[in-house]
Amino acid sequence: MNDEFPPVSVIIPTYNRADFLDGAMASVLAQNYPCFELLVVDDGSRDQTAEVVAAWQRRLAAKTDEPADSSVDSRPGEAMTRLLPAPGSRPSLRYLRQENRGPAAARNLGIKEARHDLLAFLDSDDRWRPGKLAAQAGAMAARPEFLLSHTEEIWWRNGRRLNQKKRHRKQGGELFARSLELCVIGMSTVMARRRLFEAVGMFDENLPCCEDYDLWLRLTARHPVLYLEQPLTEKHGGRPDQVSVQYRVGMDRFRIQAIGKLLQDGALTREQTALAQQELQRKCLIYGEGCLKHGRQQEASHYLKLAKR
Repeated sequence: MNDEFPPVSVIIPTYNRADFLDGAMASVLAQNYPCFELLVVDDGSRDQTAEVVAAWQRRLAAKTDEPADSSVDSRPGEAMTRLLPAPGSRPSLRYLRQENRGPAAARNLGIKEARHDLLAFLDSDDRWRPGKLAAQAGAMAARPEFLLSHTEEIWWRNGRRLNQKKRHRKQGGELFARSLELCVIGMSTVMARRRLFEAVGMFDENLPCCEDYDLWLRLTARHPVLYLEQPLTEKHGGRPDQVSVQYRVGMDRFRIQAIGKLLQDGALTREQTALAQQELQRKCLIYGEGCLKHGRQQEASHYLKLAKR
């Protein structure tokens, strides 16, 4: 294998998304890249997820010579079953299943089982655009000092393309200050070296939501991030089954928990500590006032007290 394009393990966690999983897998298996494996981690699904993966395993086992369709259909909600592995690539596909424990545990299982040092992540309702693996793995090979890279992404919601707000603008370099405010790295855009997780830890399985925000804080407190400006990922949102929708009300309490953990670790610089404390107070105040507005007095009292510390 050429060092310019090292092997990659691609991890897709999924839970009851058989209708979307086929398209996500297709966008990975159509990548024109010499060496990669795809791990689908089934987080206790009760739908046809296993059958979707088995169908792809049969197609790969057949070693078809039919060329891949190089155009990823960007219309959301349409499975891309026409896509086949790109000529010259022989990806392996592995199916892992666990009891339902949440996205953090599913990703952690994929990381532990992955065979390669470069790890890429894709949520099961998102899509990669053609050339994503080659562009990002090539960039990581050229810049070995970076532990993580992310790319630009296109957002869809309920079938309509969204224009991202200025506050969501992506960039590289030192991202700790911006990462405190919101999650500035899209999970489906990420490629990371295994030693990242050895350095800052795995996804926190105690967080049912914002586990990516928590990890990016630990990362950006210590390391810069590589950014590719190409829109190589398509993110699909707006459905009620998504974790971000399920926890939309009260989501900030998980971000508050993540910042609190970071401060307790004592690994931040003096400047980073001041920034984290300021953001913690801001989030506690906003969340506490929201609890008051909705009549949750006890919860409001707890967070408003935290805001005054």
